[in-house]
Amino acid sequence: MGRLLYLLLFFLSVSPAFSQQLQIDSQVVAIINRDDTGEPLNFPTVVYYYREKEELVIVDSTKAKIIFYTPDFFPFFSIGRGRKVLVPKGVAFDDKGFMYVSQGLGALNPQTPKISVFNGAGIWVRDIILKVNGRPFSPSSIAIGKNQKIYVISYGKAGCLVLNKEGKLIKIINPKDAISPDEPKREAALSDVYIDEDGRIYLLSEEMGRVYVYDKNGNFLFKAGQKGGTPGKLSRPRGVAADPSAGFIYITDYMRHCVQILDYDTGKFLGEIGGRGWGPGWFNYPGDITVDTRGYIYVCDLFNNRVQVLKVKASFEALTSENKTQEK
Repeated sequence: MGRLLYLLLFFLSVSPAFSQQLQIDSQVVAIINRDDTGEPLNFPTVVYYYREKEELVIVDSTKAKIIFYTPDFFPFFSIGRGRKVLVPKGVAFDDKGFMYVSQGLGALNPQTPKISVFNGAGIWVRDIILKVNGRPFSPSSIAIGKNQKIYVISYGKAGCLVLNKEGKLIKIINPKDAISPDEPKREAALSDVYIDEDGRIYLLSEEMGRVYVYDKNGNFLFKAGQKGGTPGKLSRPRGVAADPSAGFIYITDYMRHCVQILDYDTGKFLGEIGGRGWGPGWFNYPGDITVDTRGYIYVCDLFNNRVQVLKVKASFEALTSENKTQEK
């Protein structure tokens, strides 16, 4: 967990008269439900924080539209079908300000899945056509690392492609796992890829109910999560993000309508926020998630047609031995 929380945990642990219980809470900072024309968001499927410019980027998939927001959540610009945005599935920016948009198959793009590259003015520059073993690869979630390598997955398929900036395949990261220990391991189908501000790489598997964490060089660190439909488990995880400064990993659970919170260093389950509902702080099939430099998390609240902005709060409640006895 966060470094300050670790200090507090240590202080409490060295005193035999005390134990501690971590309290997780969240505050709704804003609700984003309009695009740059003032029209309601239809189906926000992707949310991305562009750190260099402190801008938020939201993909409204039914409109085939990529919308840009200021740090105070004001929508000021968008690009869409007129600029070759056809079936946007993911967004990422490199260190030069070029935007990489993964475009899957769909009615507007029936034959050629690709990554489209746009310059800082939102003008199309080129396409990267992906093939693996001679077969087209339909990209969905995409991320760019500190090393400027491109990481891209195809939703529900095994393997994360690692590309150079020209789009040439370098390698494939392919975690193998099993839902239960008595099953043979297989290549895990992936649902999201994310890279945090320290360069750590996260591969999320909806199939396995787990996240696989790698360092910035692609070395495996640990896996976390457990498949299931009860609190503390992941039913259908759809999005992952992480905040090293706060010490948290965040995972949205599409079917349980919540955001699960894990310890940054160990992957230990700490708590969860949300639940199914329509008011602020509640979710109706949450999808993608990201985090900004202020520690705000942004959650695509799909069937509520909005992106929620939240601040997660964590604190320890100290319990004396006397309190514990009274609780019993």
